[in-house]
Amino acid sequence: MFPFPLRLLHAAMIPLVPVLVALTALPAQAADTMSKIRETHTIVLGVREAVPPFSFVNAQKQPAGYSVDLCLHAVEEIKRELKLPDIKVQYKLVAGPERIPKLLAGEIDLECGSTTNTMARQDKVDFSYTFFVAGMRVLTNKSLHVETVKDLKNMPIALAKGSTSEKLFKQLGDGELRDAKFTTYDNNGEAYKALKEGKVQAFAQDDSLLQGLVSNDKGIDTLSLSRLALSVEPYAVMVRKGDTALLAAVDRSLSQLYASGEINALYDKWFNTQTLTIKMGRLTRDSFVRPNKQPGVAMVLGHSI
Repeated sequence: MFPFPLRLLHAAMIPLVPVLVALTALPAQAADTMSKIRETHTIVLGVREAVPPFSFVNAQKQPAGYSVDLCLHAVEEIKRELKLPDIKVQYKLVAGPERIPKLLAGEIDLECGSTTNTMARQDKVDFSYTFFVAGMRVLTNKSLHVETVKDLKNMPIALAKGSTSEKLFKQLGDGELRDAKFTTYDNNGEAYKALKEGKVQAFAQDDSLLQGLVSNDKGIDTLSLSRLALSVEPYAVMVRKGDTALLAAVDRSLSQLYASGEINALYDKWFNTQTLTIKMGRLTRDSFVRPNKQPGVAMVLGHSI
C-alpha cells in the first residue's frame, strides 16, 4: 500500500506537469564556436577527399581546392577578430552523407566542400554567402543525347549517396522515370568508375563536379555533359545552426574577397587551368556582386532538392 492516499499523491504531482513541459520546450543552446576557438586556439575544417576543384586531397596528401582556400581566408578573419594569430587549423575528411551529422556533432566547425544550400538543409544548419553556383546535369557516353528528362527513361543511372541528385532522382523515380534503374554509390569516384566501366549509362551530379572528375582523368574523351539542367545548386560554407558569430566572420571574409575583386584570381586559380576550364557563370558572378543566401531549386516542376 502507498504510505498516503493516491489522491494526495496525484495532487502533489500536478504542479510538476507544467514545469516538465516548460523544460522539454526549452530550445537547444545555440552553438558558440568562436568561444571554443578562443579557448582551444584550434579550428577544425571538414574537407572532402575527392570533389575537385572544390575540396580534395592533393598529391602531397594535403587538403586543397577552391572551397578550402575560402575557408582558410575565413580563418584569417577569425584570427583578426579574436586577436589570436596562432590559431591552429586541423582538417577532418568527411564523406557526403557525413557532412551534416559530423558538423552537428561538433566534430568539425566549418564544412568546406561542395554543399548546396537547400531549404531542407536550412532546417538543420546555417549557410554562408553563396560562393559558386552549379547546375545538376547528366554525364553520359557521347553517343547518347539527353535533351529532356524523358531521354533518361529505362536508363541505368548512377547517383552519389547523400547528394541533391540522389534526392531529386528518387523523386523522379516515382514519376517521370519510374522505369529507370538507379544505383547509389558511396561517393562520386565510385559512381564515375561505374559509368566508365559500362555498369550504368548515366551519372547524375552537379556539372562542376562532373567536369572536375573528367579533367583529372586524362585521355577521357568519350563522355559528355547533357545540355539538360535539372537544378540550380548554390554552394556555401556550412556552420552549425545558430552559430551566429562564426557565420558572421565567414560572411565578412567572403564579402571582402568579393568587394576587393580578389575572388576573381582565386576563381581562375582553380577553374582556369591546363586541365580544367569552367567559365564563371552569370549566377556565380551575381553572387559576388550581390552576396546572397538563396537556396537551390529543382528545374523540374513539382520536385525539390
